[in-house]
Amino acid sequence: MSAVVYPVHVEGHLDPELSRGLWLVKWLLAIPHYVVLAFLWVAFAVLSVVAFFTILFTGRYPRAIFDFNVGVLRWSWRVAYYAYGALGTDQYPPFSLRDNPAYPARLDVDYPAHLSRGLVLVKWWLLALPHYVVVGLLLGSGTWFASRSADNLGGPWLWGWGGGLIGLLALVAAVVLLFTGRYPKPLFDLVLGLNRWVLRVAGYAALMTDEYPPFRLDQGGDDPGAGQLALPLGDAPTGGATGSVHAWTAGRVVAMVTGTFGLLLAIGLGGAGGMLAYADTGLRDGAGYVTSDPVHLSSSSYAVVSDNIELHAATAVRSVPRDAIGDARITVAAENGRAVFVGIATTREVDSYLSGVAHSVVQSARPGHAAYRSVDGGAPSGPPANGLTWAAHSAGTGTQTLVWPVAAGDWSVVVMNADAASGVSATATFAATLPVLGWLVPLMFGLALVVLLASVALVVAALVLANRAVRRLPAVP
Repeated sequence: MSAVVYPVHVEGHLDPELSRGLWLVKWLLAIPHYVVLAFLWVAFAVLSVVAFFTILFTGRYPRAIFDFNVGVLRWSWRVAYYAYGALGTDQYPPFSLRDNPAYPARLDVDYPAHLSRGLVLVKWWLLALPHYVVVGLLLGSGTWFASRSADNLGGPWLWGWGGGLIGLLALVAAVVLLFTGRYPKPLFDLVLGLNRWVLRVAGYAALMTDEYPPFRLDQGGDDPGAGQLALPLGDAPTGGATGSVHAWTAGRVVAMVTGTFGLLLAIGLGGAGGMLAYADTGLRDGAGYVTSDPVHLSSSSYAVVSDNIELHAATAVRSVPRDAIGDARITVAAENGRAVFVGIATTREVDSYLSGVAHSVVQSARPGHAAYRSVDGGAPSGPPANGLTWAAHSAGTGTQTLVWPVAAGDWSVVVMNADAASGVSATATFAATLPVLGWLVPLMFGLALVVLLASVALVVAALVLANRAVRRLPAVP
């Protein structure tokens, strides 16, 4: 009995003469493809979301998007076949979404006339779960499931090929090839069967078919549905199995990829604008300060010191624009019952005052606690209030508040016991008026809107032009 034809068709024909050692550097030779495919897979994921909603409401997969996504799968399969998904050819893969009948690795997916509007809600995650377990073993579970969470509706990322059982078998074939000059045919047939399984699941998860992938290992280079491909391998290319892929010219592909990345950038800018708007309203107190969460400062030494804070009149590397901060406010409450001191001075003066003094330098601070770098030394020469000329300071029992009109320079904040005793324990809260938010929030939203409109225009233009080209092709029976 002949095998049932599955609508995802995968072929691979083994080169009669393979180089013994070329596989050792194919990872390097394939880097240009990996870079391009990284961009294409982002577009694949975004367009799959568009296809999801289109199928949900219309029951049809937009043909232009279908052909683009099939092209990405086809390109990925050719590169995987050349590299460590099969090592079946030394012919360098073409940079193209189109089917190339002259290339020994081919992939095509039958365009579905209609798709279930209900299945689209569950097939790519719930129904495909058993296959994901199998594919996780074939590609390496960590890589596969990481890729599933990254693009949800897309297929496996290209670099998923090279791990798991498929990668191991390809490595065995490479070692045999190195010493014998031959790729064992039974091993090749098994590797092709495993890759075929993976790509069938990818097509199903990418919503390209409602037909459930068979739990069947169809080994060998010839797909059971090879007759579905437009031309047998070796014939002159006349358009490929999916002729409408010709609708995706290089310019349209670039426009689509640029547009999808722009959409992601617009979402990021809008999200950042929303967070800043929340800080400007929800985190600003009645005095006009945007306040951080409290941080617990604790050290058995004599002082807790901030790392150098660079404040300049204009933005520079590793610095903060002075005018963006406005007035700063530091509130410190002692937790050990002692009088507490908080002050701010130039970093040079603080370093001079604490030279030879045991203290802790804050490396990072998160809500609740901080991480420190300890500096060995002895006790300070006297109480901190008289130790140097402070730009601003406050000392006493209970909660102490320091307000400082931010000035340019290099500054450090110091928290100590007011009597310079060891054992500092306090809770600090940092706040600033942040006038920069007044113009940064609308700027972020404005940029997000501009990028969004430009990106949508690129995506729509690419889809419209591709759809027009599709309509000029013969109808799919």
